[in-house]
Amino acid sequence: MKKQKTIKYHLVLICFLAIPFLHFAQQKRVIHSWITTQDRSMLFQAQDSIIPFSKSTNPRYPAIIVDPVHRMQEVDGFGFALTGGSAELLIGMNPEKRKVILQELFGMHNDDIGISFIRLSIGSSDLNSYTFSYDDLENRETDTELKSFNLGQDLQDVVPVMKEILAINPDIKIMGSPWSAPVWMKTNQNIRGGKLKETYYEVYADYFVKYILEMEKQGIPIHSITIQNEPMNSRNTPSMSWYWYEQAGFIKNYLGPKFQEYQLDTKIIIFDHNTDRPDYPLSILQDSLASKYVYGSAFHNYRGNMETMSMVHRARPDKHIFFTEQMVTEKPNNSTIGITDPFNRLIIQGMNNWSRNVILWNLAADPNNDPHTDNGGCSMCQGALTIAGNTVSRNLAYYTIAHASKFVRPGSTRIHTTQPTDPSVYLYEDEQRAKVNRVWESQSSPLLPNVAFETPKNNIVLIVSNTSSDQHSVKIQYKGEYANVPLEPGSVGTFVWNQ
Repeated sequence: MKKQKTIKYHLVLICFLAIPFLHFAQQKRVIHSWITTQDRSMLFQAQDSIIPFSKSTNPRYPAIIVDPVHRMQEVDGFGFALTGGSAELLIGMNPEKRKVILQELFGMHNDDIGISFIRLSIGSSDLNSYTFSYDDLENRETDTELKSFNLGQDLQDVVPVMKEILAINPDIKIMGSPWSAPVWMKTNQNIRGGKLKETYYEVYADYFVKYILEMEKQGIPIHSITIQNEPMNSRNTPSMSWYWYEQAGFIKNYLGPKFQEYQLDTKIIIFDHNTDRPDYPLSILQDSLASKYVYGSAFHNYRGNMETMSMVHRARPDKHIFFTEQMVTEKPNNSTIGITDPFNRLIIQGMNNWSRNVILWNLAADPNNDPHTDNGGCSMCQGALTIAGNTVSRNLAYYTIAHASKFVRPGSTRIHTTQPTDPSVYLYEDEQRAKVNRVWESQSSPLLPNVAFETPKNNIVLIVSNTSSDQHSVKIQYKGEYANVPLEPGSVGTFVWNQ
């Protein structure tokens, strides 16, 4: 009798211990999807269907292989330029209406899209109503001690909007970029074009320091600055030209030492111009005295190829890559949304070519693409949002960023995936002998453009752009399991699963 009770006790114990393992065995890895379709029937819309992985697959069709072991760069975030014009439109809204749209943009609840990186102009950009610097003087006056320095117009719009954003997301990264030095420091005494006089290099370094410290007093931490927006473009209003050797001299002799003197953590980033000129940042980085102060190089893509960023990374893998500007526009009230090409070029190629972020130009404009400066301001720069009073509509750039920003959080890491340029390996059955398999490798691939990340919460995020005209699904391979997810031509999909 005693022996029987012992046996029964052990059986109960074994069954009890097995419960968690049975539960674990029943857990299947599943994919959650968010889709934007070309016909606008879905705009960054969560899908009701949850797609499981399975062990079986059709070996005739290649899969996007997601490999979390092979890790690349860490992600800093995705977002927009909060231009002076964007802030002007936002601050003009009813406070409650503004609160709602800022929560949607920068929050992480439900339908929020979680923007995590903002670019500000240091002084005015060409998307301000008018031009200004933080030390504007009467004609021919100078202020080498910067006694007249103040944040000026930014205190009316950019600063209050940023404070509201930081209340929603206190960890957002903020980059500052100047379009021009104050006019009295320039060779042509004009906000457009010209160069910084070498006699004012030290004063201009102090100008950067003052900007960072004054923004800090406002509770706005500046993560990084670029030396000059588009240093080879003198056609904007404002604008200012720098040659690479001038920028290198400014960094190593003035700006870098000033940042050290004031113990600033703000990162110094060079170039901030198109991908057709990798010689510019590489020339600065070749100067070891300048390079030691440089955190990375920033790029736009109005000219050139995104692969240039990989070239710069290969030459200097110790320095980081940033993508800081690109305009993405569409016709107002268009019945379709052409999201696949800009998404492929900027988000997928941008991240696959080592960028730590993607910032688009710009956050908001009115229905006429105002405000902007005359004589060189951008008249076609549509915002991610169109703001007309208290009415807000969402444009192509909004959805382009949303597909990445909501799920690929700062601290995520890009991981390896197979690409359309990679060879494909096919397994097929011998024509004469059943159950005898053959292998064939093709140098072309029907895979769609894609990029994947592992997030701090141990999720995998795969983003795919269906640039084809006939492929209607995506096959995914992950840790020996397979899944097929639907994705119509002209659509973009964000696919998320837990490891």
